[in-house]
Amino acid sequence: MSRQFGIIDLFAGPGGLGEGFSVAGRETDISMKIHLSIEKEATEIRTLRLRSFLRNFEDGFPARYYEVLNNDLAMPDWGILNPFEWARAENEVRQLELGRPGVFEKITEVLDEAREGCHGDTILIGGPPCQAYSLAGRSRNAGKAGYVPEEDNRHFLYREYVAILNRLRPAAFVLENVKGMISSKVGGGDIFQRVLDDLRVAGDGYTLLPLAAPRVSDVFAATDFIVRADEHGVPQARHRVFIVGIRSDIAIPEGTEPLLQKVDHAERADVYSVIATMPRLRSGLSRGGDDFDRWQSIIHDHADRIIASNEVPDDIRAAMRKLKDKGLATVTQRSSTRSAGNIAERQSALDDWLRDASLDRIMGHETRAHIPGDLGRYLYASLFAQERDKSPKLGDFPSFLLPEHKNRDSGKFVDRFRVQIGSRPSSTVTSHISKDGHYFIHPDPAQVRALTVREAARLQTFPDNYFFCGNRTKQYHQVGNAVPPYLALQIARVVRDLVNG
Repeated sequence: MSRQFGIIDLFAGPGGLGEGFSVAGRETDISMKIHLSIEKEATEIRTLRLRSFLRNFEDGFPARYYEVLNNDLAMPDWGILNPFEWARAENEVRQLELGRPGVFEKITEVLDEAREGCHGDTILIGGPPCQAYSLAGRSRNAGKAGYVPEEDNRHFLYREYVAILNRLRPAAFVLENVKGMISSKVGGGDIFQRVLDDLRVAGDGYTLLPLAAPRVSDVFAATDFIVRADEHGVPQARHRVFIVGIRSDIAIPEGTEPLLQKVDHAERADVYSVIATMPRLRSGLSRGGDDFDRWQSIIHDHADRIIASNEVPDDIRAAMRKLKDKGLATVTQRSSTRSAGNIAERQSALDDWLRDASLDRIMGHETRAHIPGDLGRYLYASLFAQERDKSPKLGDFPSFLLPEHKNRDSGKFVDRFRVQIGSRPSSTVTSHISKDGHYFIHPDPAQVRALTVREAARLQTFPDNYFFCGNRTKQYHQVGNAVPPYLALQIARVVRDLVNG
């Protein structure tokens, strides 16, 4: 029997979690459609509305959309071209900041409408902002004079999620957050246990389930709720907390196996499996002009110094000589206008997820500009990683390539320059990628650059036809703050099967 579930997406970001649920909702006669997305950031709202608009076209995205992407044109006014579909998108995506006075009251009518209209068949998804829980955020907060964790409302934004859970009483929910939530403490107590207790008794009561741990009893360790994205076909070592709740009146199938199955090792993805066949690009120069001849001269000067230095290990010097003999610094372009082509020689479910045969070019494949000193560090780091199969620490750099930062010797930034090893999943793509590219250096030494927006988006498993609004910094920020859609798809399938009994 066909059923239709309405999705409420909170703290939606650019829509990674919602994308997975939307696609899973079109795979079977158990429909799942987004009824409401809530996000506070204006640029993310534009991205969400555009994607919501496109989902109205069940037979494929409009030809005009592909014309825009393939010819690098400005987005048209969709409200004029397709007023009905655009109005639905505007109604679905709301710019609101949960936790602000009066915001909950603004959405109660929509929640009640969704609950009654779907006869209780709703699903709540989303993850409260993680700055207060993440290890980096806690480190920054600890350095703030007069910082009191109990007074930081970000620790308690999950209560907004719980309040909506109480009102909506959905068939299921999925709450996502950083792994640091497990170890976060406020007022001497564990935040995570408080979150679990509040979720369990919300609404009509919920059975809480981990996704990736064996179900041997009804008692789970906090770490059982961690999902390792790289074990599920995502080319990224992104480890996040996912809590799934099933309403108490819904029977949960018996079984001891994890609900979310790991992919076979043959299906596990690494960095090169999704970016190796993308057009090769050179980095840019942020000072003194950005012509190719000057860029090439700077790269060759860095290479000569590395080859001549006794501070550099012999194997790295030999590799640099070999690279230079083969034709170092011959990549001329800074942006791509070429076809995306095949993502990898072998085909996989992830390849099919990422590719779109209607695309003739790649969006967002444009390099950043770097200062000359960083070009030398990127060149050395990527070659070191290629030869040693690991990214160098700051102590591995020769003295003439060390950055002139006052905190250089503090010991806090030993991995300030991090190469993403091609043969392994990347490190976690975070919003920090919007600030600089030092943690996301391309593994190919000949390109001497950080990852582009589209390369980061592929590591996050956003389909190539997913358009991010805003300038490049905003695009990086959205990509880093998202749930990988391909992982969300697999989680959505699990939830879909659970709520349907």
